[in-house]
Amino acid sequence: MRAYERLLNYIQFDTASDAKSPTCPSTEKQLALGRALTDEMRAMGIADARIDEHGYVYGSIPANAEGLPAIGLIAHMDVVDCVPSAPVKASIVENYDGGPVTLKNGLVLDPAVFPEVAGAKGKRLIVTDGNTSLGADDKAGVAEIMTACERLLTDPSLKHGKICVGFTPDEEIGRGADRFDVAGFGADFAYTVDGGVVGDISFENFNAAAGTVTVHGRSVHTGSAKNIMVNASLVAMEFASMLPPQERPEHTEGREGFYHLNEMKGRADLATLEYIIRDHDQSRFEARKARFAAIADYLNGRYGPGTVEVSVRDSYFNMRRVIEGRMDIVERALDAYRAMGVTPVVAPIRGGTDGARLTFMGLPCPNIATGGMNFHGRFECVAVEDMDTMTDVLIRLVTE
Repeated sequence: MRAYERLLNYIQFDTASDAKSPTCPSTEKQLALGRALTDEMRAMGIADARIDEHGYVYGSIPANAEGLPAIGLIAHMDVVDCVPSAPVKASIVENYDGGPVTLKNGLVLDPAVFPEVAGAKGKRLIVTDGNTSLGADDKAGVAEIMTACERLLTDPSLKHGKICVGFTPDEEIGRGADRFDVAGFGADFAYTVDGGVVGDISFENFNAAAGTVTVHGRSVHTGSAKNIMVNASLVAMEFASMLPPQERPEHTEGREGFYHLNEMKGRADLATLEYIIRDHDQSRFEARKARFAAIADYLNGRYGPGTVEVSVRDSYFNMRRVIEGRMDIVERALDAYRAMGVTPVVAPIRGGTDGARLTFMGLPCPNIATGGMNFHGRFECVAVEDMDTMTDVLIRLVTE
């Protein structure tokens, strides 16, 4: 079976995660795909395939050659819930001409807006009907790993060390590594297969934190409000205005950090702002978090102690600090790309992966491509041939 055929099967499972849920996995429906993958792994000959009580799927292929490292391949099963995630109705654009594609609901996938798509010219392009995300992030990675495993198991000429496979829940809400069993996984190092266009490899990512701003106002009748009322919503807006407007995601690129207002709620007596804080540089990252506290101090001086409360919680850190000591892992991936005729592109991740946290948990874990494009939206797509290429890259990556 080819990787794209598996993808078309896996996207029929709605696996959206939910940041508001306290459970692991955050949604029960992720378990359905996890169980299906476990059954499929066992059927292809991965005898120790299993799913644990938290929805993590593990399995391994024993080594068939001496002296080779145990290499892990990891992808996540969940998808974002910021756009509808089901029912996914995909179609294939045959011999894509490189121009705009009108999706079935009338939306237009336009390379002028999404330039990476033009690189799929001449290929078979898998798109949605425009009503949901595709789920290629990261079911394309899951499909490529599964297809690579099937080929490794059926072709004894491919010599390799132990291959460890892991599929995680809840990556999209930052919890994918929370309960990952690094020791039980058994790999010397690993790769997350969770990147974009073919050739991508990343071993650095944002330092990340979540910031919550809570504003306690004082609500009284508007007719007698003078010098008494403190409107929490307006104070929250004032807080937001004191963050540099040029340091937002829509105005940054590369290694430039940002503050992103992800959610806001408010009334006169209580308001909350939910932010994500990102920066590749550790010192600038710390300065960003300190700015939150400084703004709160200023507003409390203006409106009274306790008006503004700030909570900042670190999410993950830049894995480059660790990977720089294991550049042989990166070189192995670069060599695999080149062997398959692909020019590798090393670029920082403007986000994070399970691999970032796993690296700090003792499992060095750069991130490589899936071939997918335009993740987290209705224009998500992937080329059939790019999934084949990434399957070949994975096999080259783990073999002698």
